[in-house]
Amino acid sequence: MTFTKEESGEGPAKDPGEGGPSGAYVPSRRRVERERYKRARARRATAIAALSTLVTGAVLYLVVVSAPGWQRTKETFFNGRYAREAFPKVLEGLWLNVRLLLVCGVAVLVLGMLIAVARTLRGPVFFPVRALAAAYTDFFRGLPLIINLMIVVLGVPALRLQGVTVDPVLLGGTALTLTYSAYVAEVFRAGIESVHPSQRAAARALGLTNRQALRYVVLPQAVRRQVPPLLNDLVSLQKDTGLVSIGGAVDAVRAADIIVGRSLNYTPYIVAGLVFVALTIPMTRFTDWVTARMDRQRAQGGAI
Repeated sequence: MTFTKEESGEGPAKDPGEGGPSGAYVPSRRRVERERYKRARARRATAIAALSTLVTGAVLYLVVVSAPGWQRTKETFFNGRYAREAFPKVLEGLWLNVRLLLVCGVAVLVLGMLIAVARTLRGPVFFPVRALAAAYTDFFRGLPLIINLMIVVLGVPALRLQGVTVDPVLLGGTALTLTYSAYVAEVFRAGIESVHPSQRAAARALGLTNRQALRYVVLPQAVRRQVPPLLNDLVSLQKDTGLVSIGGAVDAVRAADIIVGRSLNYTPYIVAGLVFVALTIPMTRFTDWVTARMDRQRAQGGAI
C-alpha cells in the first residue's frame, strides 16, 4: 500500500503551487488571486478618492466664482501683478523667520528642559525651585502670545535700561522663547513622569546617583516618548515667528504689510500665507511620519 507524505507522518503534503523542484518558494494560486484582488481593490479605492476629490474641488470652485463679489475679491486678494511684486520680498523676509525658528527652537528646548527638570526635583529643599518653575509655566501658558510680544517688544525699550537691546528681532525672539518654553516644559515634564519609577530605582541599584539616573536613564526615555508633541510645538513656533512684525521687524509678514500699505491690495498677505503653508507642510508630514513610526514600534514591542 502506498501512503502520501502527510499520511505517513513525515509532514504536511506540499501544495503543488507552493514549491518547485529546486526548493524555491512559488506562491500558490490562491495567494496569487488574493494579491490580485488586493491590488484591484486598492486601484478602485484610489480612483474613487481621486474622483471624489475632483468633484468636491469643482463644486467649491463653482460656488466661489459664482459669488456676487468674486470679481472684486479676485482683484483685491488674488491679483497676479501684486503677487509677482510681493513674492521675492516675502521670500527675503522669510529668511528672518527661518533664523528665528532655528535660534528660538534651540533656546526653547534647552529652557523647557531645565524648567521641566526643576519641576520634577524631589525633596522639600527644592520646594522654592519647584514653585518658581510652576509659576513660570502657569503664567506664560495663560498669557496670550500677542500680549507677551507687545509687552516685551514695546515695553522693554520704554524702560531705557542701559545695556539692554532694543532690537525688535531679539526682543521678539525673547518673547517667543518665554512663551513656548512654558509649553515645552510641560511636554518634557509629562515625558519624565511617564517613565516608570522602577527605571530610576534600577539605576540607583546599579550605583548611579540621582543626577546620573536622571541624565542617563530617565531623560533619554522621556525625550524619545515626547518627540511628536515637541515637533508639533516647533511647527506652531514656526508660524508664530511672523508675529515679530508687530515690533517693526521686516520678516515675511511685514514685507507683505509694506506692499499692502502702499497699494491697498491684500494679495501680498495671501502670498505670505502660502509661503508659510509651504514651509509648514513638510514639517507637519515629518511629524506625522515620526508619530506613526513610534506607534508601530510601540505596537511591536520595540524601543520607544
